[in-house]
Amino acid sequence: MGKKIVFLLASFFFVWVANGQNTIIKGIVTDSITGERLPYVSLKFEGTTIGAATDGDGNFSFSTPTIDKILEISYLGYDKKQMKVIPGKTNDLKIQLVPNGIMLNEVVVRPQKEKYSKKENPAVTFVRQVIALRKSNDPHNHDYFQYDRYEKMVFAMNEYEPKPKKNGKPGKFDFLADFVDTLDIGTTILPVSEKEKVETVYYRKDPKSKKHIVKGNKSSGVDEIFSRDGIQQVLSEVFREVDIFQNDIPLFLQRFVSPLSTIGPNYYKYYLMDTLNVNGQKCVDLGFVPFNSETFGFTGHLYVTLDSTYFVQKAILNVPKDINLNFVSRMTIEQIFERTSDSTRIIKKDDISVNFKLSEKTKGMYARRLNVYSNQSFEEPNAEQAQIFKSSAPVIISKDAYRQPDDFWISNRPGEAIKKNPNSVEKLMVKLRSVPVFYVTEKVVTTLVSGYIPTNKDPAMNKFEFGPMNSTISGSAIEGARFRVGGTTTPALNKNWFFDGYMAYGTRDEKLKYNALVEYSFNERKEYRKEFPINSIRLEYMYDINKLGQQYMYTSKDNVLLSIRRQKDTRATYLRQAELTYSYEQYNGLAYNAIVRNRREYATEYAVFDRINADGTISDVKHYNMTELELKLRYGKNEKFYQTRNSRVPITFDALIFNFSHVMAKKNLLGSSYDYHRTDIGIQKRFWFSAFGYIDIITKAGKVWSKVPYPLLILPNANLSYTIQPEAYTNMNAMEFISDEYVSWDLTYYMNGNLLNRLPLIKKLKAREVFCFRGLWGHLTEKNNPKNGGDGLYLFPKGSYTLGKAPYMEASVGVENIFKFLRVDYVWRLNYRNHPDIQTKGIRCTMRLSF
Repeated sequence: MGKKIVFLLASFFFVWVANGQNTIIKGIVTDSITGERLPYVSLKFEGTTIGAATDGDGNFSFSTPTIDKILEISYLGYDKKQMKVIPGKTNDLKIQLVPNGIMLNEVVVRPQKEKYSKKENPAVTFVRQVIALRKSNDPHNHDYFQYDRYEKMVFAMNEYEPKPKKNGKPGKFDFLADFVDTLDIGTTILPVSEKEKVETVYYRKDPKSKKHIVKGNKSSGVDEIFSRDGIQQVLSEVFREVDIFQNDIPLFLQRFVSPLSTIGPNYYKYYLMDTLNVNGQKCVDLGFVPFNSETFGFTGHLYVTLDSTYFVQKAILNVPKDINLNFVSRMTIEQIFERTSDSTRIIKKDDISVNFKLSEKTKGMYARRLNVYSNQSFEEPNAEQAQIFKSSAPVIISKDAYRQPDDFWISNRPGEAIKKNPNSVEKLMVKLRSVPVFYVTEKVVTTLVSGYIPTNKDPAMNKFEFGPMNSTISGSAIEGARFRVGGTTTPALNKNWFFDGYMAYGTRDEKLKYNALVEYSFNERKEYRKEFPINSIRLEYMYDINKLGQQYMYTSKDNVLLSIRRQKDTRATYLRQAELTYSYEQYNGLAYNAIVRNRREYATEYAVFDRINADGTISDVKHYNMTELELKLRYGKNEKFYQTRNSRVPITFDALIFNFSHVMAKKNLLGSSYDYHRTDIGIQKRFWFSAFGYIDIITKAGKVWSKVPYPLLILPNANLSYTIQPEAYTNMNAMEFISDEYVSWDLTYYMNGNLLNRLPLIKKLKAREVFCFRGLWGHLTEKNNPKNGGDGLYLFPKGSYTLGKAPYMEASVGVENIFKFLRVDYVWRLNYRNHPDIQTKGIRCTMRLSF
């Protein structure tokens, strides 16, 4: 129950107490060692339905007529506890729960504000021994390692209780009561998404390789509006397999400090609680809690054998209530390990249960990710199994994986994954879609998420889609209001051939723009034309406006949100372009492209082409032509992203990304107006500082080797909107600087609230600090400077400059996680502040949901 319901119950019982002899029960429920308050613990009198639940702070209060019963307290991940209450009296209880499945002789409870010292602390000495030996029993020390893994993910409405209509008439969703399930702790839930997967994992030490053979995979639920493979990628990153024997634990797209990290003794307080038996082994109960409960750490217990191996038999981890983690009101991780005959550690279960909430007043969502491991072996694989390592794909999906019969799941589903209610989410979705209001709502949300409108209700028959819808209406200073209509074919039409395109019209320039694309994929596509890995050849022809000095790297140029700008975006030309592209991606992260491009760029009144002739005179050029060959190379090992129709949204930036490109053209070859050579390289990486946040680093460098006019030189990416755009200069004007060689950097440090969480009042907001420093060093060589009167060059437009000895620099200080989704930065331009019509400072914002 939420606080509101608890308050109402307490109020009613107070009135009853005034009229009779009642028993009042109140108090608090905490973890036995950390003192952490446990929210939403179930309290109920044995054999009755009388009881309550703790609120978000672990408090409870209720009253009952005089009753001589035993009070039962239950909570997921903890032992049930029974307590006697004194009938007819006020019982003020302080209840401490201990992890389930453990036979405790005695638990020593430490006060929350005790004087803790690491020096000569036996608990610290003990944990250092565990940390020192954590690699000695790692199963990956063997030459080969294989095991079976069953995974189940459930998302459900928490504390769900069907509400009958007041007038007694049947409701449209009365059938939901048939799908309600009950957790072991007595909480009722309504599952709305279920995913199951059965796979065999093969590991080879040298050369290192790990392959997943998916034998069965099925999913159903309200999240079907998202890409099946895309949402699987996201969930696999959010609910990563937890390895407590590493320094950092990736979870919820954050990094938690492991209690067995090498910095653990400086981050956690440790307590030797007692000796006990765990699965027949005599163990020490090692409790831990972070020094600062707002940082990304855990509270919990490690159960370590009392022998020279310091073997961890079991681990229970919880997140502190005050942690700066969005939407997560409670999380428990339970892991069980076994020791083989040669003392190798193998994991048998990895179980995560989470309560998600938008606010404390809502019941929120319940989620559970259960991994059960079996059939571990260190034997060398046979000849047939060894062939698996020759596959380039890290995940190999069996032919019938998505079509396994019920018998397969019954035989492979472990007992603890079986629901009490046999009705499946798949049946629930069929019922829901039979209700018109749900069916229409689902289709609308699907359109908003994908950006496309299907032309057939049946996905198998949906051969063409209109979109993207967020580009239908936009605007600019040159075009005025821009109206666009477009669409794309789907694999339902053909799994190899795809057609895409759009038409757009501007009310001010009164020009019709268009784009047409045809692509052949050598790999059959399942959902999208651009899904990984790409191996295709594409022909594209377009005519559209070309905004100089503005690159749209993370969004569409027609995105309606970019129509509001801090200044007019008139630095533009018109471009007619044809491209023939071959693209190939490999599972190891290597990708390359070869592009043959023919283009003609037309001058406008805002970007004139005033050509300098050999005799020094100036002539007005209407356009120039180029036929180019571009070669691209990209490396992004272990990159994770969510795939959409037209883009890939990075889930994390942990992977090292390397980019290389070179463009070349020969004058008079196929109509080229100039000789042209340009080279660009770039490196991008996120670096984690464990509990102290992370920094994103993006560096680039490039050079134009030839003598060419300014449209073919390096025009830095200016951000004219009020949004925060990576790799774009917030307070720079479009085409303000022109160069033919450059080095750029973009450094963004996310501190995860390490400063703000230490301020007594501010920390309640759970805001997080962001610091950014970006810059550009650029140089224009003499051969490309029109001031030197070079034949064939164009005069620079008014307001364009070259960089001096100092690089262009800007810095920002921001706060993110405002209302859990908003980031606001204050940006300063640090130099070149004397240029006219510039903005030296300003406020920028963006929206981003994060944990």
